[in-house]
Amino acid sequence: MTCDDETGNAPGRHRGGDPPHAHPPKIEIFDLAERTNTDPKGRVRRVEEYRLAPFGLFMARPVVGHPTLAYFESWLLPEPGLRVTRQWWHPGAERDYDFYVDVVDIVAGQDRWRTVDHYLDLLVRTGRDVELLDVDELLAAVAAGLLPVAEGRDALEAAYRAVSGIAAHDYRLERWLATLGIRLTWRRAPSQ
Repeated sequence: MTCDDETGNAPGRHRGGDPPHAHPPKIEIFDLAERTNTDPKGRVRRVEEYRLAPFGLFMARPVVGHPTLAYFESWLLPEPGLRVTRQWWHPGAERDYDFYVDVVDIVAGQDRWRTVDHYLDLLVRTGRDVELLDVDELLAAVAAGLLPVAEGRDALEAAYRAVSGIAAHDYRLERWLATLGIRLTWRRAPSQ
């Protein structure tokens, strides 16, 4: 799952301290026909909206029963290999970033899309900065043979292209994506 996952894990939890535990890449399924999203733990969740665009797939859904996260919207963008997410938090649980970006491999089908998470995440604070997270998780997975070296290299290249592009556009993710022909549109925040 992207962002603070639905188990409540916070991003960047491996900075300092013990090395991360190597784990297989997380796989997520997006079933357009059934309007469901199957998370990496196999939980099937209802999706309020799927929307196809020439550059990717949009998904919006509530997060039921989570203590801090209320709702999120994501764009799956195959060309840059990214999943861009905006989140809405329960009052008092807000986070200090505007976009959570996962580096992913995306397989796009007619009625079903699939992502394989490549461990790396970006926190984008619009107009301020971008932070790359979980390089240690990627390296641990490659060292353990859970991710081929070539895929690890591709993930690092995708992450650094994104960091460079966002920084070059005054830390405005959507401005950088527009230079790639990607124009993201979002839903309004749900009533809470």
